[in-house]
Amino acid sequence: MADYDLAIIGGGLNGTSIARDAAGRGLRVILLEQADLGCGASQASPRLVHGDLAGLERREFFRVRRALRERDVLLRIAPHLVRPARFAIPVHAEERPPWQLRSLLLLYEHLASRSGLPRSATLDVTHHPVGNALKRPFGTAFEYADCVVDDSRLVVLNAVDAAARGADIRTGARVTRAERGETWRLVAIDRGYRRVITARSLVNATGAWTGSVAETVLRVPAPRLATVQISQIVVRRLFDCDYVYAFQHADGQLIFASPYAQDCTLIGSVGHAFKGDPAIVAMSVREVAYLCDAANRYFREQITPADVLRTISGANSVIAPARRHMRDGAALLDYRRGKAPLLTIFGGDVTTSRHRAERAVSEFTRFYPMTPRWTATVPLPGGAFAWQRFETEVDIARDRWRFLGEAAARRLVAAYGLNVKDILGEAKAKADLGPAFGPELTGAEVRYLMRKEWARFPDDVLWRRSKLGLTMPQADRDALAAFMAKPD
Repeated sequence: MADYDLAIIGGGLNGTSIARDAAGRGLRVILLEQADLGCGASQASPRLVHGDLAGLERREFFRVRRALRERDVLLRIAPHLVRPARFAIPVHAEERPPWQLRSLLLLYEHLASRSGLPRSATLDVTHHPVGNALKRPFGTAFEYADCVVDDSRLVVLNAVDAAARGADIRTGARVTRAERGETWRLVAIDRGYRRVITARSLVNATGAWTGSVAETVLRVPAPRLATVQISQIVVRRLFDCDYVYAFQHADGQLIFASPYAQDCTLIGSVGHAFKGDPAIVAMSVREVAYLCDAANRYFREQITPADVLRTISGANSVIAPARRHMRDGAALLDYRRGKAPLLTIFGGDVTTSRHRAERAVSEFTRFYPMTPRWTATVPLPGGAFAWQRFETEVDIARDRWRFLGEAAARRLVAAYGLNVKDILGEAKAKADLGPAFGPELTGAEVRYLMRKEWARFPDDVLWRRSKLGLTMPQADRDALAAFMAKPD
């Protein structure tokens, strides 16, 4: 008898979403990730959960409608990670005319379900906070509702929920060889130790490594794939309001500028075909300048590549030839007599990730029984509250732990939801939470991330499970590394 029903290689959004879904349907699941959860393309998404307004121009009406439905599902099951936001599209005289933008927004709302999000409106930005950061020629903007997401934490909490339902999550575990018979026999180097694992079925969810894993590890023909790179830049905060700006660039692309990590602005995305090692993905100077130019067409405060605090890039696989708009991803099932099933999944965006995993796991119903689909109605860990109550939950946290400032309480609730109590416990003062690393991170939070969320190194904490690496001084980083290296 095999050790597991399903083995998953890859701990990105596709892999962890499948692990959660499959474990909740009663399968014995193991997930093997060679590095950290969400350390590839999953940490380089535009951080948007949306239907893709530009898709209407391509007449992808049914796909936009499906994505809008998934937006509302994620808002319900992860109200701490997925937050409603108001988007503003300033009207530029050289781009889409106002009547076209207004028509697109009306159709966008018509395709959306009744989620309770505000309706679109026309803004006079000369008398609205949205206009404070814009150049003076802009007098009108259209606003509409969509959502933003903490992409890295969405990956981690899928894994946390999978583990709570019995899945074995192994980070720092690299699969070096696989033998395929009636079951899969995997050889992995798990944190320095050789381990042999058997599974009835296998999922290759390795993102940009899909082709190389197929050919060198699984020794099966790789699908015809292309690799694309998506990138954003982070700069100082360019505006004070909580809106997300959607800019029409000179080439017709929509570029988004959104609040990021309290005092910064995230601008993106830019994408192109990628060749090379997916572990070494970097933005070119040309791409950085492109995003700076897009922002400079609209914002009064001008930026240059020298103002960029951080670039964020990731690569992912798509069906070749690469198409610019492939939000739904692809899942390919291979099974033959005497050969254990292999599912290869790659591509896709954050918005459709839950549905993509649900469909992928359902492919295995032909091989063994499982319980019905369930992930659309069950909250992720910490998310058992209505999204309209987010501010209330922040107030409750501040009332219970009075030493928390508003910014700290908001960050903790946004990251952990109701599970913030597992970190703060009965603490009466910040000193009760152990050593401090910078103004916000505490020993109690770090220990929680190490015990419950597989954090092993400072970067796991500072760049994926939080974004505190943008502001933490080097001395505190060194202290954090020393703290994490200590045994419990």
